[in-house]
Amino acid sequence: LARLALPRRWATICSPRPRFWNCPMNTALYPGTFDPITKGHTDLVERAARLFDRVVVAVAASPKKNPAFSLERRVDMAKTVLSHLPNVEVVGFSSLLAHFVKEVDANVLLRGLRAVSDFEYEFDMAFMNRRLEPEVDLVCFMTSQDYMFVSASLLKEVAKLGGDITEMVPPDVAQAVYKKFELPVEEV
Repeated sequence: LARLALPRRWATICSPRPRFWNCPMNTALYPGTFDPITKGHTDLVERAARLFDRVVVAVAASPKKNPAFSLERRVDMAKTVLSHLPNVEVVGFSSLLAHFVKEVDANVLLRGLRAVSDFEYEFDMAFMNRRLEPEVDLVCFMTSQDYMFVSASLLKEVAKLGGDITEMVPPDVAQAVYKKFELPVEEV
Protein backbone atom coordinates (compact mmCIF):
# COMPACT_ATOMS: atom_id res chain seq x y z
CA LEU A 1 0.00 0.00 0.00
CA ALA A 2 1.12 3.52 -0.69
CA ARG A 3 2.03 5.57 2.38
CA LEU A 4 -0.24 8.53 2.94
CA ALA A 5 1.36 11.80 3.96
CA LEU A 6 -1.21 13.64 6.04
CA PRO A 7 -0.94 17.22 7.23
CA ARG A 8 0.20 17.56 10.88
CA ARG A 9 -3.23 18.91 11.87
CA TRP A 10 -4.82 15.64 10.72
CA ALA A 11 -2.62 13.74 13.14
CA THR A 12 -4.82 14.85 16.01
CA ILE A 13 -7.74 12.88 14.58
CA CYS A 14 -6.05 9.70 13.37
CA SER A 15 -5.51 7.79 16.59
CA PRO A 16 -5.40 4.89 16.71
CA ARG A 17 -4.01 5.19 13.23
CA PRO A 18 -3.65 2.47 10.64
CA ARG A 19 -0.03 1.44 10.12
CA PHE A 20 0.04 2.80 6.58
CA TRP A 21 -0.78 6.35 7.66
CA ASN A 22 2.27 8.51 8.01
CA CYS A 23 1.02 10.30 11.13
CA PRO A 24 3.27 11.44 13.93
CA MET A 25 2.48 9.95 17.31
CA ASN A 26 -0.40 11.71 19.05
CA THR A 27 0.70 12.95 22.44
CA ALA A 28 -1.67 14.82 24.72
CA LEU A 29 -0.32 16.86 27.61
CA TYR A 30 -2.70 17.26 30.55
CA PRO A 31 -1.32 20.01 32.80
CA GLY A 32 -2.58 20.88 36.25
CA THR A 33 -1.67 21.36 39.87
CA PHE A 34 -3.34 18.09 40.92
CA ASP A 35 -3.32 19.12 44.59
CA PRO A 36 -4.44 16.38 45.01
CA ILE A 37 -5.45 14.29 42.01
CA THR A 38 -9.21 13.59 42.11
CA LYS A 39 -11.51 10.99 40.59
CA GLY A 40 -12.50 13.67 38.07
CA HIS A 41 -8.86 14.02 36.93
CA THR A 42 -8.49 10.24 36.80
CA ASP A 43 -11.65 9.83 34.73
CA LEU A 44 -10.43 12.40 32.23
CA VAL A 45 -7.01 10.72 31.90
CA GLU A 46 -8.59 7.30 31.43
CA ARG A 47 -10.79 8.64 28.64
CA ALA A 48 -7.85 10.44 27.01
CA ALA A 49 -5.71 7.29 27.18
CA ARG A 50 -8.22 5.59 24.89
CA LEU A 51 -7.95 8.38 22.30
CA PHE A 52 -4.27 9.30 22.28
CA ASP A 53 -1.13 7.22 21.73
CA ARG A 54 0.53 8.84 24.73
CA VAL A 55 -0.81 11.00 27.55
CA VAL A 56 1.56 13.03 29.70
CA VAL A 57 0.08 14.20 32.98
CA ALA A 58 2.13 17.29 33.81
CA VAL A 59 2.00 18.24 37.47
CA ALA A 60 2.75 21.96 37.79
CA ALA A 61 4.85 23.27 40.66
CA SER A 62 2.45 26.25 40.99
CA PRO A 63 4.07 27.91 44.02
CA LYS A 64 1.68 30.89 43.79
CA LYS A 65 -1.24 28.53 44.49
CA ASN A 66 0.47 27.46 47.73
CA PRO A 67 -0.24 23.74 47.23
CA ALA A 68 -0.88 21.56 50.27
CA PHE A 69 1.39 18.82 48.91
CA SER A 70 4.93 19.13 47.55
CA LEU A 71 5.46 18.71 43.82
CA GLU A 72 7.16 15.36 44.42
CA ARG A 73 4.26 14.08 46.55
CA ARG A 74 1.68 15.19 43.97
CA VAL A 75 3.65 13.44 41.21
CA ASP A 76 3.89 10.27 43.34
CA MET A 77 0.14 10.26 44.07
CA ALA A 78 -0.70 10.72 40.39
CA LYS A 79 1.72 7.97 39.34
CA THR A 80 0.14 5.57 41.83
CA VAL A 81 -3.43 6.37 40.78
CA LEU A 82 -2.68 6.17 37.04
CA SER A 83 -0.28 3.21 37.08
CA HIS A 84 -2.86 0.94 35.40
CA LEU A 85 -2.64 2.97 32.17
CA PRO A 86 0.39 1.85 30.09
CA ASN A 87 0.36 4.84 27.73
CA VAL A 88 0.23 7.44 30.53
CA GLU A 89 3.25 9.00 32.17
CA VAL A 90 3.34 11.52 35.01
CA VAL A 91 5.98 14.23 35.28
CA GLY A 92 6.46 17.40 37.29
CA PHE A 93 7.29 20.73 35.68
CA SER A 94 7.91 24.35 36.63
CA SER A 95 8.48 26.01 33.27
CA LEU A 96 6.19 27.89 30.90
CA LEU A 97 3.55 25.45 29.65
CA ALA A 98 4.10 26.45 26.01
CA HIS A 99 7.78 25.49 26.37
CA PHE A 100 7.10 22.30 28.30
CA VAL A 101 4.63 21.01 25.70
CA LYS A 102 7.49 21.03 23.18
CA GLU A 103 9.89 19.37 25.65
CA VAL A 104 7.62 16.33 25.86
CA ASP A 105 6.86 16.48 22.12
CA ALA A 106 3.11 16.86 22.63
CA ASN A 107 0.81 18.08 19.86
CA VAL A 108 -2.33 18.46 21.99
CA LEU A 109 -3.08 20.23 25.25
CA LEU A 110 -5.80 18.47 27.18
CA ARG A 111 -8.14 20.22 29.62
CA GLY A 112 -11.30 19.35 31.49
CA LEU A 113 -14.38 21.55 31.67
CA ARG A 114 -16.84 21.43 34.55
CA ALA A 115 -18.75 24.66 34.00
CA VAL A 116 -19.03 27.75 31.82
CA SER A 117 -16.52 29.53 34.05
CA ASP A 118 -13.94 26.82 33.21
CA PHE A 119 -14.59 27.43 29.52
CA GLU A 120 -13.93 31.16 29.84
CA TYR A 121 -10.62 30.55 31.60
CA GLU A 122 -9.55 27.85 29.11
CA PHE A 123 -10.60 30.06 26.20
CA ASP A 124 -8.17 32.80 27.30
CA MET A 125 -5.39 30.31 28.00
CA ALA A 126 -5.91 28.58 24.64
CA PHE A 127 -5.35 31.79 22.73
CA MET A 128 -2.22 32.62 24.68
CA ASN A 129 -0.82 29.12 24.21
CA ARG A 130 -1.77 29.19 20.51
CA ARG A 131 0.15 32.45 20.18
CA LEU A 132 3.23 30.93 21.84
CA GLU A 133 2.99 27.47 20.20
CA PRO A 134 0.85 27.58 17.02
CA GLU A 135 1.35 23.85 16.25
CA VAL A 136 -0.28 22.69 19.49
CA ASP A 137 -4.05 22.27 19.59
CA LEU A 138 -6.34 22.34 22.61
CA VAL A 139 -8.80 19.52 23.27
CA CYS A 140 -11.33 19.99 26.06
CA PHE A 141 -13.21 17.12 27.67
CA MET A 142 -16.47 17.66 29.43
CA THR A 143 -16.22 16.37 32.97
CA SER A 144 -18.28 13.27 33.67
CA GLN A 145 -21.52 14.08 35.42
CA ASP A 146 -20.44 12.16 38.51
CA TYR A 147 -17.49 14.50 39.06
CA MET A 148 -18.79 17.93 37.97
CA PHE A 149 -18.86 19.19 41.57
CA VAL A 150 -15.36 17.94 42.47
CA SER A 151 -12.53 20.43 42.74
CA ALA A 152 -9.26 19.85 44.56
CA SER A 153 -9.57 23.10 46.52
CA LEU A 154 -13.13 22.32 47.61
CA LEU A 155 -12.32 18.78 48.69
CA LYS A 156 -9.38 20.06 50.79
CA GLU A 157 -11.78 22.39 52.59
CA VAL A 158 -14.22 19.53 53.19
CA ALA A 159 -11.38 17.36 54.55
CA LYS A 160 -10.05 20.13 56.83
CA LEU A 161 -13.48 20.41 58.40
CA GLY A 162 -13.71 16.65 58.95
CA GLY A 163 -15.94 15.82 55.99
CA ASP A 164 -15.88 12.62 53.96
CA ILE A 165 -13.91 12.95 50.71
CA THR A 166 -13.75 9.26 49.80
CA GLU A 167 -16.26 9.69 46.95
CA MET A 168 -14.09 12.40 45.38
CA VAL A 169 -10.59 10.89 45.43
CA PRO A 170 -9.01 7.44 45.15
CA PRO A 171 -8.49 5.67 48.51
CA ASP A 172 -4.71 6.26 48.72
CA VAL A 173 -5.22 9.96 48.02
CA ALA A 174 -7.96 10.24 50.66
CA GLN A 175 -5.54 8.76 53.20
CA ALA A 176 -2.83 11.23 52.20
CA VAL A 177 -5.22 14.19 52.49
CA TYR A 178 -6.53 13.13 55.90
CA LYS A 179 -2.97 12.55 57.12
CA LYS A 180 -1.87 15.95 55.78
CA PHE A 181 -4.57 17.67 57.84
CA GLU A 182 -3.87 15.44 60.86
CA LEU A 183 -7.26 13.76 60.75
CA PRO A 184 -8.04 10.11 61.58
CA VAL A 185 -7.12 7.85 58.67
CA GLU A 186 -8.95 4.61 57.92
CA GLU A 187 -6.86 1.78 56.48
CA VAL A 188 -7.60 0.91 52.84
